[in-house]
Amino acid sequence: MGARLTACPQVHTIAVQLAAIGIMPHECSAMREGAHFELRAADGEAGGDTLALSGSLRVHAIGDLDHRLEQAAPTFGSLDISAVDDIDTSGAWLVMRLAEHQHASIVGASDKAARLMQALADIRESESEPPQKGGLLHRTLIELGGIVTGWGKGAVTTLSFLGALIVTFGELIRHPGRFRGKALVHQMQLVGINALFIIGLMSFLVGIVIAQQGAVQLRQFGAEIYTVNLTGRLAFRELGVLMTAIMVAGRSGSAFAAQIGTMKLTEEVDAMRTIGVSPMEALVVPRVLAAMFMMVVLGFYASIMAIIGGAFISAFTLGIPFFNFLTRIQDVVPLHDLWVGLTKAPVFGLIVAVAGCHQGMEVRSNAEEVGQRTTQAVVTAIFAVIVLDAFFAIFFTEIGWA
Repeated sequence: MGARLTACPQVHTIAVQLAAIGIMPHECSAMREGAHFELRAADGEAGGDTLALSGSLRVHAIGDLDHRLEQAAPTFGSLDISAVDDIDTSGAWLVMRLAEHQHASIVGASDKAARLMQALADIRESESEPPQKGGLLHRTLIELGGIVTGWGKGAVTTLSFLGALIVTFGELIRHPGRFRGKALVHQMQLVGINALFIIGLMSFLVGIVIAQQGAVQLRQFGAEIYTVNLTGRLAFRELGVLMTAIMVAGRSGSAFAAQIGTMKLTEEVDAMRTIGVSPMEALVVPRVLAAMFMMVVLGFYASIMAIIGGAFISAFTLGIPFFNFLTRIQDVVPLHDLWVGLTKAPVFGLIVAVAGCHQGMEVRSNAEEVGQRTTQAVVTAIFAVIVLDAFFAIFFTEIGWA
């Protein structure tokens, strides 16, 4: 039993159409060459027959070979591909599938065909590897190792990003004409001016909570008057700048990551590099400086609003007049408390901006990664701010600014 493929009428039609537009038939000879098969009977049992493939086994030449083989349903013991002129991955996959279906051996493979089939076999083997076995402890250790490795890689990339940022600052100091002042002013408006309402409202309510809860506890000792001290010192030293940093991380840090990540995804960052514009100078530096400058302003503004909130609630619950509360703040809050808050503010702003910009620049593949990197930027910034605030508290206590 034997069968042989003749030239496909569809290919002939395409050749005629190409000739009509000026492409000569000899220029598309590769398209006319199709894949053929022939069943060669062997002496003895039918299982010893040989299926011979010839012609080109590239994706454009295979055509309906698979369908015709299925209709012919040949039975063979060996698959001869010595007459195959050219082959690609599609052809190699077809040869392997035919041989596996009939449990046949492949003979006459060229070096190229052998390499392609070996590569496909390796991929198939890697995909079919059985899941790792082990107990709960073993799997837990593997996952923990993956997490630690991820942290290590993240630390390395963050340090690399910081190094690039420092180098960029140095270049801008050497060439101040390249500094983008308009971009800085625009980012200061987005980070600071547009956030005044939400940060002011949040700080006002936090001040109310601190004064009200502090008064409840101090009332047990007859020391309600010290609510002024509690509210003023907490607002200037800790909660004013800390709550502001958390709000800026959720509001502006996430925006930095999403904006830059989207620009990476749409290849705008690559286009900037192509035309000679540094993404660090154009995108990162204005955002970092804006976050550092505006955190100082927003931190002080948040502290004032928290004290106003405390004075507001104290006028109703403690009987302390509003302006008397504000006047006493000047007497009971030492000046170094203000400097503690103002010292921490630009550092927190740097952390928030670097986390957002770094995560945005790390976007590589798809839109889903933009969301993941945005979330990671907010989580990383808030965690780092809180940890660093604890170190600041210990440091200022050691130097006598408690």
